[in-house]
Amino acid sequence: MEPQVAELKQKIEDTLCPFGFEVYPFQVAWYNELLPPVFHLPLPGPTLAFLVLSTPAMFDQALKPFLQSCHLQPLTDPVDQCVAYHLGRVRENLPELQMEVIADYEVHPNRRPKILAQTAAHVAGAAYYYQRQDVEADPWGTQHISGVCIHPRFGGWFAIRGVVLLPGIQVPDLPPRKPPDCVPTRADRITLLEGFNFHWRDWTYRDAVTPQERYSEEQKAYFSTPPAQRLALLGLAQTSKEPSPASPRLPFTTLTPKAPNPRRARGWLSPRVSPPASPGP
Repeated sequence: MEPQVAELKQKIEDTLCPFGFEVYPFQVAWYNELLPPVFHLPLPGPTLAFLVLSTPAMFDQALKPFLQSCHLQPLTDPVDQCVAYHLGRVRENLPELQMEVIADYEVHPNRRPKILAQTAAHVAGAAYYYQRQDVEADPWGTQHISGVCIHPRFGGWFAIRGVVLLPGIQVPDLPPRKPPDCVPTRADRITLLEGFNFHWRDWTYRDAVTPQERYSEEQKAYFSTPPAQRLALLGLAQTSKEPSPASPRLPFTTLTPKAPNPRRARGWLSPRVSPPASPGP
């Protein structure tokens, strides 16, 4: 890795890793080469970018402290706001750099995603993006099958949170980094993709590889709760405009949540799925 890239990576990691995030550098060209022009990032190919993902530790190390910070009210989507807060700290800690931060859920006015998060994770070497095209003679006929990323250490127990673009930094000699193919057999890939597409509510697809760490039961309760009900689960008033005192104990496990709508879910509940139009890796 080039010294400049290693130094920047270390600075970003110093800001994010203590809070349960991971950081991976990549070239914009690697991403654009795998997608049709409509999804390209409008930057020169050698432009440096960093993928940011969250691990299971983010729930305790970032989200809970964020919720207990009085000045961060009012809340609408706690996880998105928490991630935005920490990505904003990256910008603050590197004020000398021109920087653009794209969260995984951001879209253009026409609703086209600003970033195909799973493609970015694959080219950055963070997680392998398994798709239907990775299964020889697949058994699904005319069914639509969405792809899913698997992390070599956390399996499916992680979430892609966004991309940090540095338009002023060109790294033409950055060596590509391939993600580990941790689900190498056809049978296991079929099990993974069927689990993600048809049985995502039971969480089992996330164990496609034996993870070093899974989400806690309170994390699972939170992310299984429909987004509109999560503030109530946390005991937070959705309409409050004034700072509220920090609660000494957040009642994460007081409800038995209903299964959410997978089309509306984000983050851990349903990792970002690239649109069918994307050939992706």
